[in-house]
Amino acid sequence: MHKLLHGPEKNLHIGIKIWMLYILFVCIIFLLMWLFQVIFLQWFYEAFKIHDTAKLAKQVVAACNSENFEEIAMNLALQNEVCIEMIDTDGREVYYNCVYDGECLLHSENNGLFFYMTDLKNSKTDTIARHLMNDELQSEMLVYGSTIYWESGEVAGYLFLNTKLVPVESTISILKRQTVIITSILVAFSVILSIFMANHISAPLVRITRSAKRLAHGDYQTKFEGGGYAEVDELAETLTYVTHELSKAEEMQRDLIANISHDLRTPLTMLKAYAEMIRDLSGDNPVKREQHLNIIIEETDRLSLLVNDMLDLSKLESGTQKLNYSVFDIAVCMQEIVHRYEGISEQMGYHIHFTPDASCLVNCDEGKINRVIGNLINNAINYTSKDDKQVFVTQKNLPDRVRIEVRDTGNGIEDDKIKLIFDKYYRSENHKREVVGTGLGLSIVKAILKMHEYDYGVNSKLGEGSTFWFEIRDVVQKDG
Repeated sequence: MHKLLHGPEKNLHIGIKIWMLYILFVCIIFLLMWLFQVIFLQWFYEAFKIHDTAKLAKQVVAACNSENFEEIAMNLALQNEVCIEMIDTDGREVYYNCVYDGECLLHSENNGLFFYMTDLKNSKTDTIARHLMNDELQSEMLVYGSTIYWESGEVAGYLFLNTKLVPVESTISILKRQTVIITSILVAFSVILSIFMANHISAPLVRITRSAKRLAHGDYQTKFEGGGYAEVDELAETLTYVTHELSKAEEMQRDLIANISHDLRTPLTMLKAYAEMIRDLSGDNPVKREQHLNIIIEETDRLSLLVNDMLDLSKLESGTQKLNYSVFDIAVCMQEIVHRYEGISEQMGYHIHFTPDASCLVNCDEGKINRVIGNLINNAINYTSKDDKQVFVTQKNLPDRVRIEVRDTGNGIEDDKIKLIFDKYYRSENHKREVVGTGLGLSIVKAILKMHEYDYGVNSKLGEGSTFWFEIRDVVQKDG
C-alpha cells in the first residue's frame, strides 16, 4: 500500500511526460523540415533531376522507331529544355537537337562527347550522370547518357542528354530565413499548447488518483469525476462502481461478522451452559443428564450444519463445485422431498401441501436441485404463519420448462427488501432464530440456480405471505 500511495513521487508527473513527448514530436518535425528543405535540398534536387532526365531518355528511345521521331524528339527537347545527342557505336551522329545554340556540353567546340561515350561504355549500369560546370553558359549542367540496344540485345548506339541545373543556393538561403522564423514561432506556440494539453489531459487523472487514495484509506463516499474524455469518463464510472461494490462488500462483511457471531455464540453458549449443568447439577441424575446431553448434541449438530453451509456456499460462489448433470423425473423428486418432511409435520404441527403436475424429465444436477427445493421449504416453515402453519409446494409443467413454487402464509416481505432477500447473511428486521436451517439457505439457493442459469425470484405481499419460485429450463422432450 505504501508503494501504491507514493509511486507518483518516484516517477515523472504525467503532465510532464505528456509535455516532453509533445515537445519531442515537434522537434522531430522541425528536424525533418530542416533536413528535407534546407540541408539536403541540393541533393534532393539533383536526385529528382537525374530521375526525370532518365525518364525522358526512355521516352526518346521509345520513339526511335516512330515515323515522326524528329518531331517527337524536338518537342521533348523544347518542353524540357534539354539538348539531345544520339550517336551510333562508331561515334557517328544519328540525331541531335541543341536548345542552347550550340553552347551546351554536347555541341560546343570544347564538348567532351568522346569522353562521355568512353565513360558510358565502361559503365556497369549502361547509364551515366555527370554534374559539370559549363563555362560558356556560366551554369552547372547535367549530362546523362544511356546505352541503346537492338531487339537482339546488341548495342545500337548511345543517347546523351544535357540540361541545366538550376542553382538552389539562393533558394536555400531564403528557406533558411523562413524556416528560422517559422521554427521560432512554432516552438513558442508548441510549448504553450503542449503545456495546456498536458494540464488538460493530466488534470482529471490527477483528480482520480487523489480520489483513489481517499478510497484506499476507506472513504467509500469518494466521488470519481471524469474529464471530458471517453476513456477517462469510463475509468471514473468504473471506479465509482468499484467504490459502491466495496462499500457494499464492507457492509456485508460487517453483517457477516455480526451474523456469524450471533449464529455461533448461541450454540456455543448453550454447549457451555449445559456442560456446566451436567458437571455441577445433573451429573448424578440420569434423566436430567440425558436431557442436557441431548441438547448439547442438538446444538453441536446445529453448529456443524452452520459450518458446513458456510463451506458449501463458499465453494458454490467460488466455482470450485461443478454441476453433475443427470436426467430424472422432477415430480418423483419433489414427492420424495415432501415425504421427508412428514416427521417435522407430525412433530411440530406443520402442514406441507404438495400439488404435483404430470411426470416430467429434466436434465440438471439432481442433488443441488434437491437442496434448492429443501431450502425453500425450510424457509417457508420458518416464516409461515404460526396460526395455521401451512406450506404449499407446487409443480407446474409449462411448454418448455418446469416452474417450482413454495408458498408460505407469513407476514410477507417489504418491497424494498425483496431484492435483498437472497443476499448472503441478509436478515429482515423481524428475523428470528430459524426453526430449520442455518440462515444461509436462500444464499445457497441463489448460488445453485445461478450456476444452472435458471430464472428465480419471489412474489410477496405484506400480510399474505410469500411465494418463492424458480424455473427448470432443461426439460427432456419425450419421443412421440
